[in-house]
Amino acid sequence: MSDDPPFINPKRGTLNTAQIRTEAYPLAGLVMLFGALALVPFVLSLFADESPLVVIFTILTQFVLAVGAGIVLIYVVARGIQLVDA
Repeated sequence: MSDDPPFINPKRGTLNTAQIRTEAYPLAGLVMLFGALALVPFVLSLFADESPLVVIFTILTQFVLAVGAGIVLIYVVARGIQLVDA
C-alpha cells in the first residue's frame, strides 16, 4: 500500500492531472455507453404517437439509465478501492 494519496503529485503537492485524465476516460466511456443505449428507446418513444408503446419505451429508457448509473457507481467504488490499495 502506497503512502501517497491518489491524484496528488507527491513531489509538488499539486493535482496530478495526467492521472485524473487517465481515470476519467474509462468513466466517461461508461457514461456515454449507457447514454447511447438509453437514447434508442427514447427516440423510439418519440415516434410512437399516443400509443401504449410510449409508456413502455419511457420505462425502458429510465431502466437503462438506472442500471447504467448503478454500474458506473460500482465501477467508481471498485476503482477507488484499487487505487487506495495500490
